[in-house]
Amino acid sequence: MSSIALGHHDHSVRPVRHLRAVPDARPAPHVRLTRRGKIVVLTAAVAVVALLVIMFGSSSFAGDRAGTPPETTSVRVLPGQTLWQIASQANPNGDIRKTVDEIVRLNSLPNASALQLGSEIAVPVYH
Repeated sequence: MSSIALGHHDHSVRPVRHLRAVPDARPAPHVRLTRRGKIVVLTAAVAVVALLVIMFGSSSFAGDRAGTPPETTSVRVLPGQTLWQIASQANPNGDIRKTVDEIVRLNSLPNASALQLGSEIAVPVYH
């Protein structure tokens, strides 16, 4: 004969727990750069800009005549110096107006008064 025990629980079976996702109540941390980090980021940005200027900067001469480009020298613009003064020093016995026009064309300047202090410009060499 078989007997059934009532009221007896089998402890070998564990109750099933249902888990559910709970969103994290903590706000996301803000990213803050240290002083050293800011210096590194700024240095990297300056290096990238300098590299782009070197790679894509104007390094060719676009003249209106075919052939070899004219011989030039580099001149740094000093305080108070005008394009007229630079042209008269470069070509003292020639037509200064033509020399100014040639310097403007060589350097792709919008006009003769577009010189900037400290910039280097190409100036034709006259023999």
